[in-house]
Amino acid sequence: MSGAISDDGYLLDNRMAVAGSRLEALGAIFDATTFRHLDALGLRDGWRCWEVGAGGPSVAQWLARRVGTAGRVLATDIDVSWARGAEGSGIEVRRHDVAADEPPAETFDLVHARLVLVHVVARDQALRSMVRVLRPGGWLLIEDADPALQPLSCLDPRTPEEERANRLRTGFRALMVERGVDIAYGRKLPGLLRGVGLTDVAADAYFPVALPACALLEATTIGVIRDQLVEHGIATVEEIEAHLASVRAGRLDLAQPPMISAWGRVPED
Repeated sequence: MSGAISDDGYLLDNRMAVAGSRLEALGAIFDATTFRHLDALGLRDGWRCWEVGAGGPSVAQWLARRVGTAGRVLATDIDVSWARGAEGSGIEVRRHDVAADEPPAETFDLVHARLVLVHVVARDQALRSMVRVLRPGGWLLIEDADPALQPLSCLDPRTPEEERANRLRTGFRALMVERGVDIAYGRKLPGLLRGVGLTDVAADAYFPVALPACALLEATTIGVIRDQLVEHGIATVEEIEAHLASVRAGRLDLAQPPMISAWGRVPED
């Protein structure tokens, strides 16, 4: 595929070959935080879980190990090509658009979505759909980035390479906004969860800085959007290649936007 915008309107198209490496990098950066939150919610044997916007298989597979043979994991996404590796052993993978399709005709103890709603234009509708299928006492965990809170690739830019990295990140953010991404969405999550009637709402944030996987995520993300960067005049091919060379050489301490995790549960009454 020549462009980085998919038929569904998403800038980060998971159908591109490099997307598999990008999903692996996201998992390397964020899985440990996600798993910590899921454990804290009391996830246990027998729970029924819906993993929304699964992308890759890592979270669905971890959930399946926790809920055991008595539990169930439904993993859905618009593009399930990378999640197919999780099928079996209590995991069902299904194509589903959380913003447009009716929610599954069943109830769940847990619904989780990571880095999904920030990209969905009809995000309020998607959030309500997820709440609708929670049983009384069931938990919703939403994790989304807030690039507006921390917009830089390099936090302390001192070299032309670091300044270039920040210019590319600024251009990337502009492309996301153009596609309907709310780059200040993460900070809104606690209020949104209370607004849909959830109780025991709380949140925290994880801010990755200079992790090895941040470089892999940067390289693979640029690989997905490079055509759009050129077509919109954000960077030349030469600038992109020079930036990727800096990333591969390990000369940049790359950060990612904070990911805010917010959780709440449906009242028991």
